[in-house]
Amino acid sequence: MFDELSLVQKLAVWALPVLLAITIREIAHGYAARACGDMTGTALGRLSPNPLRHVDPLGTLLIPGLLITLGGFLMGWPKPIPVDFSRLRHPKRDLAKVAVAGLAANFAMAVLWAALIKATLVFGSDQPTWVGLRYMAVAGVVINLALLVLNLLPLPPLDGGRILISLLPMRQAMALAKVEPYAFFIVLGVLLLFKGLLFWPLVISQGLLFQAFGIEPVSLY
Repeated sequence: MFDELSLVQKLAVWALPVLLAITIREIAHGYAARACGDMTGTALGRLSPNPLRHVDPLGTLLIPGLLITLGGFLMGWPKPIPVDFSRLRHPKRDLAKVAVAGLAANFAMAVLWAALIKATLVFGSDQPTWVGLRYMAVAGVVINLALLVLNLLPLPPLDGGRILISLLPMRQAMALAKVEPYAFFIVLGVLLLFKGLLFWPLVISQGLLFQAFGIEPVSLY
C-alpha cells in the first residue's frame, strides 16, 4: 500500500502515528506506575503529552525511518519513562500492571485508527483528503500492533518480560531480570534468525481487527 508513496509522503504519513504511539504508550506506563505508588515519572516531568520527551534518537527516529524507507517489518522503541519498582506498593504484582498499561494503550490506539479507516471508506473513499487520512490510519494500526506484538516477547524490559517476572517465583524472576541489559541484542538476534516470528502475529492481529470493523483489505487500495 505504501510502495506508491514518495519518501516525503511516507514520512508525512507515518510521523503522527509513530509519535502518538510512543507518547501515549509511555504516558500509560507512567500513570500506571504513579497509581501504584511510584512518582518517579511525575517528578522528572515525563508524564507529558510532548512527544519530544519520549523520543529516543536511535529507536524512535533512525531505525523506524530506515525501515520505512527500505520497507520490511517496522520496529522501534521510545525513551522509557523511569519506574522505580521499589517504590511500588506491591512491586512484584504492580510490575505487571505497569506493563499491561502500555500494551492496553497500543491496543486502544490500534482500535481507534481502525475506526478512522472505516470512516474514510464510508464517508469519502476517493477524495484526496480522505485517502491521505486512510494511509495515516493504516500506519497507525500497523505501528501500534507492531509495538504490541513486539512487547509481548517474554524478555525484560519488554512488557511481556515484565509480566513474566511478576508471575514467576522470586528466584526465577530474579534470574530473568538479569537478562535485561542484553535484551536488545537477544531480540535483534531472534528477529534476524526467525523473521516470521513477529510478522505472522502482526498479520493475523491486523486481519482480525479489520474483520471486526468490516474492513476488506482490498478496499484500502
